[in-house]
Amino acid sequence: MAHVAIRGYSYCLNHTPELGLHYGNTPYMERKSHGETEFIKKLPDHVQSFDEACCYPPNQVYIGGMDLDALVDHPAPMYLNRLKNAPRFGKFGEIMPENEFLGLMDICDVFDLIWLDETFASDVSGALAKHPVMNQKVLSRLEKGHASSEIEEEVSKHGALPLYFQGKIAGCCRKGHDVDESLSAHVLLENIASKAGSVLALLHLLKSTELAPGDVDYVIECSEEAAGDMNQRGGGNFAKAVAEIAGCTSASGYDVRSFCAAPVNAMIAGAAQVASGARPNVVVLAGGAIPKLFMNSRDHVKKGMPALEDCLGNFAILLDPDDGTCPVMRLDALGKHSVGAGSSPQAITSALVLEPLQKLGLTFSDVDKFAAELQIPEITVPAGAGDVPVANFKMIAALAVMKGQLTKEEMPAFVKQKGIPGFAHTQGHIPSGVPFIGHACEAIAEGKYRRVMIIGKGSLFLARLTNLSDGASFIIEPGTGSSRQQGVTREDVREILLEALSELSKGLTG
Repeated sequence: MAHVAIRGYSYCLNHTPELGLHYGNTPYMERKSHGETEFIKKLPDHVQSFDEACCYPPNQVYIGGMDLDALVDHPAPMYLNRLKNAPRFGKFGEIMPENEFLGLMDICDVFDLIWLDETFASDVSGALAKHPVMNQKVLSRLEKGHASSEIEEEVSKHGALPLYFQGKIAGCCRKGHDVDESLSAHVLLENIASKAGSVLALLHLLKSTELAPGDVDYVIECSEEAAGDMNQRGGGNFAKAVAEIAGCTSASGYDVRSFCAAPVNAMIAGAAQVASGARPNVVVLAGGAIPKLFMNSRDHVKKGMPALEDCLGNFAILLDPDDGTCPVMRLDALGKHSVGAGSSPQAITSALVLEPLQKLGLTFSDVDKFAAELQIPEITVPAGAGDVPVANFKMIAALAVMKGQLTKEEMPAFVKQKGIPGFAHTQGHIPSGVPFIGHACEAIAEGKYRRVMIIGKGSLFLARLTNLSDGASFIIEPGTGSSRQQGVTREDVREILLEALSELSKGLTG
């Protein structure tokens, strides 16, 4: 089966602490259930500034501004040992400040749901005009804004949600229907924010790959949000909505959902389309989830540390045929967590790690790095969830011991050698394997790694439909040009025919 090239990738964060303060699920439900509690009163004092977010080492790793190896050796706690003068932009993307992100949300709104204050809109228009990936067609979508009195009326009388910047109302998100809860202002705010994050990642991807928007053939979106109305909740389609704003007029697309396993499933779905010849290229992307902002902030506040979950995470990855110049996804040894596989950690690890390796006659030691759930430990440990990446690597090592491929004494060295430090925000789908793809491809291209495995796992029981989990995995290796060897393109046929006709013409005239 053909391999599929990972042609490009982008990773961005949107620093949105005020969206988190008001609409992150933990503070939102606390305020709704108990009012202005001590936790709610203290939370603003624990919010990071934009500069602090930029200088937080895991954030820099996410956008490609810092090497993963440097993160391993960085002193802890990292929020007390920040980088100095860290840039907003990295080689994979950027950390966008909240004012610009609110402007981008307005740009992505096609139903007049986002209203920005006219003064704020003017200021953010000037800021976005200087942005390196914003073109004039995108910028022209930003509205001039509304009077503050109009926004106040929408909020007080018509159910709109206020949007804040620097503690002041900068605009609002209006509801899309009077009685449809699926089109409430709250749901639409989450959906537009996720869409805007995907658009930003896609624009960065187009710039870094020098791919014209019109050349994008297909988009697969894999966030955790659901778009639809009361008659078809979750009907979609984020993918086409994102492609529309980015100017990808030749693209179509669809959404993939499977909680944290969705990105890996989406990568496999996109690669299958490319490998089969159905689509010349496919972009897999996702935007962030507002409800996950400040999800563990109660514990962060209790422990006197910054509330670190202040960023929406997003990514975009371009897949196309393997021509031997880029790292590739192997499609002949995909891991899957089947219905009958079992739900124990050992069973899941066996299905997603051991079985794909056995298909290729490989051992655990043949993989340079495993990437599963890559949450930042400084976020999860204070909340009692432990160091999630290390827990995954220990499980992989334990399975290797059980299969006689490793001794118990070798486990710590295996975890250190094959593992990856957590550097991704708790944005649900974002941590599961996918943030490492950019770093992995760079390392493979440099000859530093020969083979890595990307693992996605999802908690399906959250939807109250099944107690099963989900999972998928794939291997990335150096490109071989195998897809060229296994198939002939339409352009190849045309060139062959032209050459044959030329030779025939010479024969007739000779």
